[in-house]
Amino acid sequence: MGANNGKQYGSEGKGSSSISSDVSSSTDHTPTKAQKNVATSEDSDLSMRTLSTPSPALICPPTLPGFQNGRGSSTSSSSITGETVAMVHSPPPTRLTHPLIRLASRPQKEQASIDRLPDHAMVHIFSFLPTNQLCRCARVCRRWYNLAWDPRLWRTIRLTGETINVDRALKVLTRRLCQDTPNVCLMLETVIVSGCRRLTDRGLYTIAQCCPELRRLEVSGCYNISNEAVFDVVSLCPNLEHLDVSGCSKVTCISLTREASIKLSPLHGKQISIRYLDMTDCFVLEDEGLHTIAAHCTQLTHLYLRRCVRLTDEGLRYLVIYCASIKELSVSDCRFVSDFGLREIAKLESRLRYLSIAHCSRVTDVGIRYIAKYCSKLRYLNARGCEGITDHGVEYLAKNCTKLKSLDIGKCPLVSDTGLECLALNCFNLKRLSLKSCESITGQGLQIVAANCFDLQMLNVQDCEVSVEALRFVKRHCKRCVIEHTNPAFF
Repeated sequence: MGANNGKQYGSEGKGSSSISSDVSSSTDHTPTKAQKNVATSEDSDLSMRTLSTPSPALICPPTLPGFQNGRGSSTSSSSITGETVAMVHSPPPTRLTHPLIRLASRPQKEQASIDRLPDHAMVHIFSFLPTNQLCRCARVCRRWYNLAWDPRLWRTIRLTGETINVDRALKVLTRRLCQDTPNVCLMLETVIVSGCRRLTDRGLYTIAQCCPELRRLEVSGCYNISNEAVFDVVSLCPNLEHLDVSGCSKVTCISLTREASIKLSPLHGKQISIRYLDMTDCFVLEDEGLHTIAAHCTQLTHLYLRRCVRLTDEGLRYLVIYCASIKELSVSDCRFVSDFGLREIAKLESRLRYLSIAHCSRVTDVGIRYIAKYCSKLRYLNARGCEGITDHGVEYLAKNCTKLKSLDIGKCPLVSDTGLECLALNCFNLKRLSLKSCESITGQGLQIVAANCFDLQMLNVQDCEVSVEALRFVKRHCKRCVIEHTNPAFF
C-alpha cells in the first residue's frame, strides 16, 4: 500500500477460473473422470491453505487489470465507484496443476535469477520496498508471499496519497498483522501516512487500539484529524516518541485523554514520552495549548512551531518552564515573537543547539545578545528576514558562539562586511552561510570569510552586489563550497 497507488482494486481471486474459462472456450478437450478428481483435490487443498493463511492487503492503481499478463479481468465493484479501497486476497498457489491450465500454459522456462537468491537476501531486498509494493510482491508466488509477510518487514507502514482510503487500509493491515496476537500488533513501530487527506479520526483510533508499541507517527497534511484522536494515540501508545502533526489545522493541543490522565496521574504525573514534536502550520495553536503541551511533554528535545501565528512570548515562557531539555526549536514566521521571547528561550542555555527565528520581525540585536550570551553551544541559527539585526548582533553572536556551523542572516539589510569580518575571525567551523539579499555585503567581506573558513560548504549570495573576482576567490580557497549566486558572469 503506498503513495502513488490508484483508485481501484483488481479481483485477483478470480484469476484461475478466468484462465480456465478462456482456455475451455477455445478447445474441445474434455477432462476424464480421473482428471476431474485430481482437479477437485487440488482445489480443496488450495481452499484449506487459504483458510489457514491470512491474506495480505493490496492497493492497485486504476489502470491495473486483474492480471497484468492480459489473461484475467477485473470485475471488482470498486472499479465502478473509482475509490481506492483495501482488498483481501488469497495467497498464490505453489503451482497450477489443472489439466486445462496446463494445456494453455507456456513452455516452462529456466528458473529466474532472482529465485536463486536465499531467503535472507530476498527479505533484505523487500525491506527497501514501500508498503504497497511489498503487498504486490506477496501476489507473485507462495514463496514470495511468505517472505513478504516476514515480521521484520512490518515494523513500518508507509502510505501516501490523496485518494487512498487510509482508514480502511490501516484496518485491513493491522488485522493481518494481529493474527498471532489477537487485536494487538506488537511488531509495528512506525506509521507514516503523510499527505493522506482522507485519513480521519477512525484511522487513528485503529492505530491507537492495535499498536501499543508504536514509537513514531507521521500524519502531516491530514487536516481531517482532531484533538480527540491524537489524545487517544498518545494515551494508548506509551512508547510514542516521534509525532508529526504538521499541517493538521484542527489539532490545537497534545494531551492525555481524561481516562488515561486519571489512571496515570498517581504514578506517572500525566507525562507523555514524546521527544520529537512537529506542529508546523497548526494555525489554531495558541499560548494556552502550548502550555498544556509543555506540561504533558516534559521530555521534548525537538519542537517545531513554524507558522503557528497565534503564539506569543508568553507561550515560550511556559515552554521553557516545563521543557528544559529542548535542543532544537523553531518559531519561524511566528510574528508575535520578540526579544522578550528570545530572553525566555535563552534560559535553555547550553542545551540549545538549533534555533530558527526566521521572519520574526520583532527580533533585534537585543534578543540576539540574549541567545549569544547564554546559548554558547549553538550550532545552527536561522534569522533570515529579521531586519532589526545589525553588525553588532552578528559580532556578539560570533564572539560567544564560536562553534557555530550554520548561519542564515539573509534579508538583513543592516548586516555589512564589518559583521562578516568578525564572524570569519571567530567562527572557523562555519560550513553554511546564507547572505541572500543582504544589500550591504560586498566582495571584500566574502574574501575575508573564504580566507578563514576553509570548511565552508555552502554560500548563498543571491541578489548581493559581489564581483566575479570575489566569487572566484571563494572558490579557490573553499574547494568544496557550493556557491548560490545571481551573477551570470560567474560559472
